[in-house]
Amino acid sequence: MSAEPAYVIVGASLAGAKAAETLREEGFTGAVVLIGDEQQRPYERPPLSKGFLLGKDEKSSVYVHEEGWYAGHDVDLRLGVAVRSIDRAGRRVALADGSSVPYDKLLITTGASPRRIRLPGADLGGVLYLRTVEDSEQLRTALHGGGRVVIAGSGWIGLETAAAARHYGCDVTVVEPEPGALQRSIGPELGEVFAGLHRSHGVVFRFGEGVSELRGSGGRVSGVVTSSGAQLPADVVIIGIGAVPNAWIAADAGLDVGNGILADEALRSSDPDIYAAGDVANAFNSLLGRRIRVEHWGNALTGGPLAAKSMLGHQVSYDLVPYFYSDQYDLGMEAAGLPEPGSYDQVIYRGDRESLEFIAFWLSDGAVVAGMNVNVWDVNDDIQALIRSGLPVDPGRLADPGVPLGEL
Repeated sequence: MSAEPAYVIVGASLAGAKAAETLREEGFTGAVVLIGDEQQRPYERPPLSKGFLLGKDEKSSVYVHEEGWYAGHDVDLRLGVAVRSIDRAGRRVALADGSSVPYDKLLITTGASPRRIRLPGADLGGVLYLRTVEDSEQLRTALHGGGRVVIAGSGWIGLETAAAARHYGCDVTVVEPEPGALQRSIGPELGEVFAGLHRSHGVVFRFGEGVSELRGSGGRVSGVVTSSGAQLPADVVIIGIGAVPNAWIAADAGLDVGNGILADEALRSSDPDIYAAGDVANAFNSLLGRRIRVEHWGNALTGGPLAAKSMLGHQVSYDLVPYFYSDQYDLGMEAAGLPEPGSYDQVIYRGDRESLEFIAFWLSDGAVVAGMNVNVWDVNDDIQALIRSGLPVDPGRLADPGVPLGEL
C-alpha cells in the first residue's frame, strides 16, 4: 500500500462524481479513482426524461463536470470498464478488463437499473427503457414525429415520458395495475391530480390492468395485450415499472444488503471501510428514524458529498429530507418527504387545485410529514422546516395562503 491513501469510487454517477469533487474540496491529496461501466462521463439523469428528452436541453448540459475537470483535479476517471468483484481481504477492486485497483476506502455509487419486463415479446424492437443518455436519445428518436405509444407503469418515469410523447404528437395509453397513478409514491389524492393533468392532454389510462404480452411483426413491437385481454396497437412501448438497486457487487463481497446496500447514518456499509451513496444505498436516516432507499436526484446530489466527508473521518449524519421534482407539460413541482400510503392520515391543500397552483401537505397525527408545491415557488425550504420540526400544526392556518409558512 502506498504512503498516500487511495480512495476508490465504484460508479461514475452523479453521487460518485460529487463524492470525488468533495474529496478534493476537503483537501484530500491521495489517489481518487472513479470507475464507471458507461462510456459517458458522469451525468445527471433528470434531464433524460425532461428537457433533454424533449429536445430543449443540449447534451452538454447533462454532465456533472466539464470534460477536463477530472484530469484537472487529479481524479483518475476510468470509463467503459465494469467492476467484476471486491476483494475485501486484499482491499482491491477487480475490473472486467483483468486489471485491479487497490483501495484504502471504497465508495459504491452504482445506482439502479430499470426493472425488466419478463413477458413474451419483451425483446422486440421498439420496447424501450429509460436510464442512460443513450436510452433517452433512442426514445427521443422513436417518439419524434408521432405514433402510437403504450407505457407500462404510471410512476414518475411513466408520466414524464407520457408528457414527452404527447409533446411529439404521439397517441399515448398508460397501462397500470394499481387503481391510480403514482399510488405507491404519493398516494391516491395527489395521484389523481396528475392523472387528471394527463387526461386533459389526451392521455388514456387503463388502471387495474397489467401488460400480459407484447406482440410484434418483423422483429418490432406492434401491440400490447393487457391482463383484461384488451389489444392495444403500439409502435413504441415504454417500460417504466420501477428500478432495482445495483447491489450485486456488494452482495457478492459479503456485505449486508436488502433492497440495496445496508448503510448506517454515516453511509458506512457493514464493512467500515466501504461506503454507499445514491440509489444503491439503503441508509439509516436519522431524521426519519429508519432506513430509506431513495431514487431521486437530490439524494445523489447530497449523498455523494456526505459519504466523501464520512470517508475522511468527519462526523456526519444522513438526516436529509428526501427531495424530488418533476416537470410535466406546464406543471412544475417540488416535493419534500416521502408521502407513501400508510405514512399519513390527512392531506391539506393551500391554493387552487383546479388551476394547478397549490401546495399539498401530508399530515400524520397533525404534523407535516411531506409537502409538494405545484407551480408555486420559493417555499420548499419552509416545507422542509415544517417536516423537520415534527410538531403539530393548525390545519386552518396551514391551508390559509395568507399565513406565511415560516410562521406556522
